This record gives sequence, structure tokens and C-alpha cells, in this order.
Amino acid sequence: MKKGLVVLALVLCAVTAFAQVKVGPAVDKVIFDVRMDQNIALKDTVEGKTDIFFGEVPAVYFNKLSDADKAKLDVYTVPSLTFSLIMNPAPNKAPFTLDVEGKTQFNPFAIREFRYAMNWLIDRQKIVNEILMGAGFPMFTMGTPGQPGTYKYNLVASQLGMSARGNEKKAMTDMEAALNAAAALPANKGRLVKSGAWWTFDGQPVTIKFLIRVDDPTGRLLLGRYVSDQLEKVGIKVERQEFDRSKCINTVYGTDPKDAVWHMYTEGWGAGATRAYWAHIVAQMYAPYYGNMPGYTDPEIWNYTNDEIDTILEPIVNNSFLTEKDYWDGVLKAQKIGLEEAVRIYISASEARFVANKARFTGRFAYGLGDGPNEWSLRTADVKPETSGPNKGLKVLRVTQFSSRGSLFMFAWDPVGGDGFSDSYVAGIRGLVVDTGTFEAPNTALTTKLRSVFDEKKLQTSVALNAKGEIEGKLAVPATAVTYDSASKTWKPVGSGVTAWTTGTSGYLWGKWHDGQPETMADMVYATAFAYEWSNKDGEGDKYYDEALSSLYLEALKLTKGQVWNYKGKTVQAWVDAQFPMEPARSAPALSVVAANPGYNAAVPWQIYEALAQMVAEGSKSGTTYTFQYSDDASIVEVDVKVPSCVADIKAKLEELKAKKFIPAPLKGFITEAEAIARYDASIKFIDTYKHAFIGNGPFYINKIDTVANYVELTAFRDSYPYKSDYWAKAFRMQLSSIDSVTMPVGATRAKDAVITVKVSSYMYPDTAKTPLAKAKVTGALQMPDGSEKVYDAKAGAAGTYTVTIPAKDLGALKAGSYTVVIQSAIGTETPSVSPETLVLF
Repeated sequence: MKKGLVVLALVLCAVTAFAQVKVGPAVDKVIFDVRMDQNIALKDTVEGKTDIFFGEVPAVYFNKLSDADKAKLDVYTVPSLTFSLIMNPAPNKAPFTLDVEGKTQFNPFAIREFRYAMNWLIDRQKIVNEILMGAGFPMFTMGTPGQPGTYKYNLVASQLGMSARGNEKKAMTDMEAALNAAAALPANKGRLVKSGAWWTFDGQPVTIKFLIRVDDPTGRLLLGRYVSDQLEKVGIKVERQEFDRSKCINTVYGTDPKDAVWHMYTEGWGAGATRAYWAHIVAQMYAPYYGNMPGYTDPEIWNYTNDEIDTILEPIVNNSFLTEKDYWDGVLKAQKIGLEEAVRIYISASEARFVANKARFTGRFAYGLGDGPNEWSLRTADVKPETSGPNKGLKVLRVTQFSSRGSLFMFAWDPVGGDGFSDSYVAGIRGLVVDTGTFEAPNTALTTKLRSVFDEKKLQTSVALNAKGEIEGKLAVPATAVTYDSASKTWKPVGSGVTAWTTGTSGYLWGKWHDGQPETMADMVYATAFAYEWSNKDGEGDKYYDEALSSLYLEALKLTKGQVWNYKGKTVQAWVDAQFPMEPARSAPALSVVAANPGYNAAVPWQIYEALAQMVAEGSKSGTTYTFQYSDDASIVEVDVKVPSCVADIKAKLEELKAKKFIPAPLKGFITEAEAIARYDASIKFIDTYKHAFIGNGPFYINKIDTVANYVELTAFRDSYPYKSDYWAKAFRMQLSSIDSVTMPVGATRAKDAVITVKVSSYMYPDTAKTPLAKAKVTGALQMPDGSEKVYDAKAGAAGTYTVTIPAKDLGALKAGSYTVVIQSAIGTETPSVSPETLVLF
């Protein structure tokens, strides 16, 4: 080739690459479908019939692939699906009996000591070896081993004496003692007795109803059968109810615990995100106030309660603590309580493989180092254009999920309630439709701005302890700052003498809603007021009050001391009693369109929120009684923006509001009637066009939902979207370290130094090619018996080899036994690679 042609070719390549950068995402369409068999989904990915299998590939299937088939796949390996057992503790007090349909039933799981002993009855390592086929690891807490910051939680379990192998003899002894103590209670004397191999109550075997997921045949089905066998060794009969996800979930999360319809269930959890801090997950999995413990904060049924853990965690989750030490003291104490209460116990996590067809992609996409493919995978994925068919020339990304029932739809698409959009099947869809204010980056776990605009370096924080030892803010809040008063339905000045811990100002990257209307400050103002409205009970019979939402939001709302809405400047300055000294961005005031849906953050424009609110509070055209929570009462229906009957009621409510030229109370003085009518018209047109009401602001809109074929199609939204197609792929790309191996000393004694050898490499995320890392920050942290740790810096050797030396003078102060040493490596300030190891001292 001539020199001139070489130059021309390079120019053409550059122009082509430039042309591919566009407003919005890289791909033009995303199509979600399902397979009812994981092995078929895997083979379809190999053959290019789908691009990504958006579910974990069981080792039993992956290991059977030929080398040629494996070569066709990009594999993303992360710690992922975790197994846990949730137990029904009702009534959680002596004499541990319930009145069920006129008969007294004894519930062994109402005894805390009995539940706690389950940790020793189960051999977690056996689960990993035989069910996960070695592709996983034992778990004791919600903190996935290997994720940043989780080792401290898992050390609590170790300090309580829990081990991977368990101790069946100890468990049976402890359970027998708990049952004997219950049998000695006056109310149970002569009624709860051991008869041969079985415990009986009123002459009938003590029986628990164990709901086991039959639609997870290689995982939870086998786990449930093993645990059943173990419990029957204790003399408790197990009624093995092997049901699919729908039956299990509706029973466990939708019935009154005191009705004893279930006693135990095999839960499965996706990691959800890559996290640096886990306080909110401790709350989610152990604290009743968070709404994920039996009773689920439904005021009409029996609820598990624990005021101590709620009191510890709620302020920490709301960033209302003074120091990093206070944070860790609180969350680790709460973790210990959660382990000892043992309403939910963790069993194992899989070392999961997720796969994509390598030939279809232009390169590897972003993925969560702690959770695998997620919404950011789909936002950063780039595939080759279609060469034929109706989508010729378009980039179409095909995503397949696994569902044994062939269904993509599990929970209601409710953008308000705490269980809306909560299943793993819809997570990827929701994450493409909605842009939140901030998110946790998949590669660093750090708080990252998506739409909110603020400078965490300009946050002002001033706190001190008062004479009572309480934290007090020293920043004066302007008397003209406002908060929303749900009783009068107005924004009221806070008045003089109010102080706060922190203040900051937030702007926003503005775009449009999928119905074509621009995002405005009205969406932010309304979203803020909505939380106040539904969290505060203004007298008996307040129709705009939801107890479940209140339990999650009210305490956090109390921490907001005032706001100044700069409507023309499109910013808000807020004063809050919150701070997060380890990562200030976590406590920064941030503009967001999200009004509710705690934990999942689906969002819709203010007019859809208002229509839903009035449907719940005032009634609907169809006469259907709607709610923001799941109900097992067939006469009460949770709102759902995809269900045709609910969508028809939403449209009818929008038409009613339009006819009234209605302006919601929080927006009076902020918008005109003409602006309100334009919003109503746009949403009505969207519903007529797309037959659903999930109107988002993200990089894709849903143009088709087929609940029969279980098919969802999304199309790129490029109208005024604030990011270009290559922005996030470039932003996430970074050099990271990886701990490849750790060699602990064999036969270590307290009389000489313990030398640990660590092999560390580096790779360019999200690629996989590794090279030995010569310059890394490598440490070893010896966990001391009192809960403290001693950190030792490693010395670099050749070819990415490092040595951590724990001096004999420190080891000499310890007793013989096993100790945890946490090895960490990092290149800079990114989240480190972590490997907990065991040092045995003789």
C-alpha cells in the first residue's frame, strides 16, 4: 500500500470511529427475553442467538462446554448469587405457640437459641463442595467475601465461633436444650414432649413448613433437601413444600407470619451492586424498620421487631454519625445482633460466571466487580450492526434471562412502594430507563454523579458534641429556608435558630422525559414533597399516608433542616444533619427526580406520581382499590405501570387532572396551568403510543412490553440526553490490581516472624489480560482478639511478588490458634483487591 493510501485509511478509520460516537447509548435497541432452561440459554449465547446471558451459569453446565465453545464466550467471573435461609420467628416469645385456625401450634423457630443453632447444624463447606461444585464459598453475613469492606462483617461471625464446617453435635445439643427449656414452661408442660425420635406437641409431631425453590434445581432445591434432612435429625418434622418462585414469594412475603403458612424459605440474592460501604445492606437484611424482615412493616399483620438494631442502624444508614469509628462500632454491633437473632442466616455464595458472545461485541463492557453484569454493562455495551432483517443497520443488543416459568415479571412495577421493581429480572430494564442523581461505580464502588451536579470539596460541615454527648450542628440555617409541611400542604420557612451539620448546593444535568417533556425543577420539588406527604400521618384517616414508606423515610426526612430552591438558577441548597467523613459525596445534597421506591429508585415525572397518589388516596375510574404495597388481599391491588388495567386508570386520572387544570399542592407557585396541562397531554400521548406508563429519563425508553411472550424491547433515547455514547465506557476504564495468590507460612510459631508471600498483577478494567504489578500498595492486616487490627506494609520483590512480615514480637503476645490476616492491594485510591487469609499459630 502506498504511503498516501495508508494516511487515507487512517483518516477514514478515525472518521468512522468518530461517527460512531452519538448522543445517548452505543446501541440502538435492547431486547430482553427469557429461557426456561439455563443450559439452553448458555448454548444460545455460544451460538449467537442471544448476546448476553444475564444470569449466572451453573458450573455443572459451564464445565461441560468444549474448549471451542468456551473460546466463543467472554466470561465475567465474580462472587454473585448468595443463598440464605429466612425463618418465621412468630411469636418470637414464650411459650412459642400460635393460635392457627383454632388450634395451638408450636413453632421451634420462635426460640432464638434454636434459630441461632442452625448456624452450626449446617455444613456450609459441604454446600459449596457438593451443590456449587466448588465454585463458591461459605457465607455467614450479607457481606460477600472479596467485595470491598466486607471482611470486617465476616470477622464478627468468626468471633462468634462460626465455621464453614459447622458442628452438628453442638447444634443438636443446643437445639435439644432450647426445646427442653420450652417444654418446661408451664404453658407447654405435658404438651411439648420428646416421643421417640420426634418432638411432639399435643400428641402431634412438631412440624415446620419449609418452602424450597424447585425452579432452582441445581442450587436451592438441593440446599433445601439437605437442610430438611439435618433438621429431622433434631427430631423436627419437615414438610418439604417444593414450589416455584411465584408461590414461594407470595407465601413468604405476602402472608401474615402468625398464620404459620410457612416457617422457613430458601432465599437467593443477587449482589445488587459493587459496594464500599454496607450499612444499608446490614439494615436491609437484619433491621425490621427497613421492611425486609417477617411482617415487612405491614401494620395489619404480625411483625418481627428489634428496637435495638433499628436504633443503631437508622441514623448510620442516614449518614447521621460523627466519626468513622462510630460508623464501624455501630454497624458491627448491629451485625452481631443480626447473627445472634438468626432470623435470616447466610449459607453460601457462588463464584459466578456470566457469559456474552464474544463475536457480537466490539470489546468487553463494564461490569460490577462485586455483582457482575448489571445496568452499566448494558449502558456501555457496543455490538455490531445487524446485516439483515427489519433492524438492518441498527445495533441491537439481545439480553436473555433465566426463568423456569418463562416469566420476566415477578413484582409489580410500582415506582413508589418499597417492593416495586424489586426482583432481579427487572433490574436491568429499570436501570436503563431511569437516571438517578448518583450511583455506586461498578469498578470502584465510589459515589459517582450521574445527573446531580455538586462539588463535594465545597461541602461545609461543622459539628461538635454538646454537654449531653449528642452531636450538634454548628451551621446556621437561614430563616427563609423551607421544608414541606404535609398537614397544610405548603412549603414553610423554618424560622430562626435552626442549625445543621452540613450544607451544600446541587445542580443537575438536564434532559427530557421519554414523553418529550423537559425535566424541570418542578420534578425535584415534587419528588421532595412526595416523600414528606406519604411519610407523615396528619391525623386519623390521612389518606396520603403509607406506614411502610414512613418507616423507611421519616427519620431521614427529619435530618433535612431546610432548603432554598433556586428555581431560576435550577439549583437547591440544603442543610442536613448528616455527614459521611470517609466519603463526603455520600452526604452531599443531590438533586434527583426519584420520589420513592426505596432501594430500587425507579422514577417517573411528577404527573405520573400525582396520578398514582390520587388513585391510591381518592380512588380510580375502574373502582379498583390501589395501594403502594403488595397485599395478599385480592381486593387490593398494588399499582403497576405496565398492567393494562392500571395503565387505563392512570390515563383516566391524567385526563381528570387535565380537565381540572390541576396543579399539585407542592408545585403551586412553581408552575402554571399551561405547564401542568402540557405535562398531562404528553403522558397521555405516551400511554396511547406505548401502552404503559413507565416514563423515565434514562438512555432507553420501553417501546414494547409483551407479558405473554415475556419480551421487552427498549429503544435508545437520544433527544437531549446529556451523555455521549462513549462517555461511560471511557470513564470506567482504569488500571486495577488483583491479588492472584497468597502463600501463608506453614507451621508458624510465635517465636519467629511470619512471612506471607503475595502475588499481585494489574489489568485494564474491564479487560482481563494481566501483567505482574511492580508498584502496588500491598498490606496485611492482622485481626486481633479485641477486634482491633495491626497493619503491616509489604515489601516488593521481583515480578509482582510482595512479602508481608508479621514480627515475632507481635505474634509472641498472642495465644496459639487461628487468626485472620486481610491482604489488600491497590495502585492508587481505587477500591482495593482484598483476600482474607488464615494464619495458624502453634
